[in-house]
Amino acid sequence: MDGFGAVSTALVADACVRLGVPVRAAPPGVRSVVSGQRVAGRALPVRHYGSVDVFLEAFERAEPGDVLVIDNGGRSDEACVGDLVVLEAGAAGVSGVVIWGLHRDTAELIEIGLPVFSYGGCPLGPSRLDAREPAALASARFGGYEVGRDDVVFGDDDGVLFVSADRVAEVLATAADIRLVEREQAARIRAGETLRRQTGFADYLRRRDADPTYTFRRHLRRIGGAIEE
Repeated sequence: MDGFGAVSTALVADACVRLGVPVRAAPPGVRSVVSGQRVAGRALPVRHYGSVDVFLEAFERAEPGDVLVIDNGGRSDEACVGDLVVLEAGAAGVSGVVIWGLHRDTAELIEIGLPVFSYGGCPLGPSRLDAREPAALASARFGGYEVGRDDVVFGDDDGVLFVSADRVAEVLATAADIRLVEREQAARIRAGETLRRQTGFADYLRRRDADPTYTFRRHLRRIGGAIEE
């Protein structure tokens, strides 16, 4: 997705906070199978009930660049995706797979190369077959959130975020602005100008002493810094 290449999920999260955009983060522990992989694209949600047919049906609706978002209830007793589903996802034009649960066939997934994010690997496949819900292809639960076709998925080594598609352009633009400020600050630290000096930290402490409601975040906004968001 245009605009995500130069930023990170951390910057996207900071931009959401600055803009007041609700940001939904995957639970901690959902990570890329291969370190360094990134993904960004419109969510293709699906709920898993024990059979791969629901994934194949989702691929019938896929558009190039979509990210398959799988709700497996965060289960730790089974893997719901293996190499065949991931190969089929790539054949359908899907750019990545994000699982609220586990994967298997790790060695094959590494070889395939399509970004896959999950809690980790498990050799056990599902032995159940649960009743399918009406929302099986309309939305996916992921941690405490729901994700639908109107959401965009961002994933990197820090984790996975879901952002409403109608706010993505401004979020990415703001994330790029924050990155520029932070990179400049980092360069100045390396050149010998401490972060405390850059942020006028002594002045902040004086202002806080005079006004206990004066927060560091408020101070950063006043001077144009970018550390917390």
